[in-house]
Amino acid sequence: MSTTDEPVWILLTNDDGIEAPGFRLLVQALNAAGHNVVAFAPHENNSAAGMRINLGTPMELRPRQDLVATWELNSKNAESLLFELQGTPCDTMIVALDGGLEHVAPGIHPRLVVSGVNLGPNMSQDSYHSGTMGAAREAGLYGMPAIASSFTSFELEGMEHAIQATVELIEVALGVLPHEPQNLRRPTVDLSAPHLNRWPDIPEHPAWEKDPKSALRTAFQEGELMLNLNVPPQWNGEVETTRLGMRWYRDAVSFNSIEPGESATFTIGAASIDHSEVAQSDCDVVAKGLASVSCLPVWPQTHPLALDDKLLTWALKSCEGGYPAWLYD
Repeated sequence: MSTTDEPVWILLTNDDGIEAPGFRLLVQALNAAGHNVVAFAPHENNSAAGMRINLGTPMELRPRQDLVATWELNSKNAESLLFELQGTPCDTMIVALDGGLEHVAPGIHPRLVVSGVNLGPNMSQDSYHSGTMGAAREAGLYGMPAIASSFTSFELEGMEHAIQATVELIEVALGVLPHEPQNLRRPTVDLSAPHLNRWPDIPEHPAWEKDPKSALRTAFQEGELMLNLNVPPQWNGEVETTRLGMRWYRDAVSFNSIEPGESATFTIGAASIDHSEVAQSDCDVVAKGLASVSCLPVWPQTHPLALDDKLLTWALKSCEGGYPAWLYD
């Protein structure tokens, strides 16, 4: 959207840790595609951390430029600045966007936040637990456009499909973003913006009625709407715009047998999963071999910055290629 020649930067994070295979492959793919990246990633695995943050706990931020050589990143293609934080996925976004990035890399203003690529699905109720999605949502709270990306298998075979789909979605999203974020740290708040709800009032003719696509683009640009990508290992190359589906974890808790008077040890982990079919849901789309792109509100529905309910129905409309229609004029 801008014709400036200044370099474009993408801010990366994840929840599997900076040395996770999905993160490495994404950094390598973005480098090969000529995208400058600055990474603020957790130093270790923080899966299922949700939006947990460390309050009042000093966290060390360490440069990881050693990975540039290890990962064979080519500086002639694009620049790569890599840092690890001794914290959670949400910590990485708070630190980066609330002064940390300016402290260690002054003058760099990321255009987009990308969290992932996560190993394992993040669909349906995972949206409440996922550290990958939590980091993207935290970026949205700070007014940044954000994408969360996950590979729906816990095995690495097929991960290249998720990397390809993520890079493609990033490049589509960049096409609707200004060169620099306009709402970082929310310097102003306009509660009359067309895309926001008017709850508890429900107007018969909402402010966005004449141009829903523009309203959704603004919501994404200003951090009120995030994108959540899930790619199956047997991806057929197609994409569909989705909503959250319904899937259920069964028998998720195991515990040891104990003697009378001893404490039991419970473990939350392996489970069987089934789901209820829902039209245009992420779970059902992925089960068919397609990549799912869900448009998710960042704020809870009773918050003044929540999206208008009726506007969210327009977020399900897709273009010919399957991506959300509002990503295109």
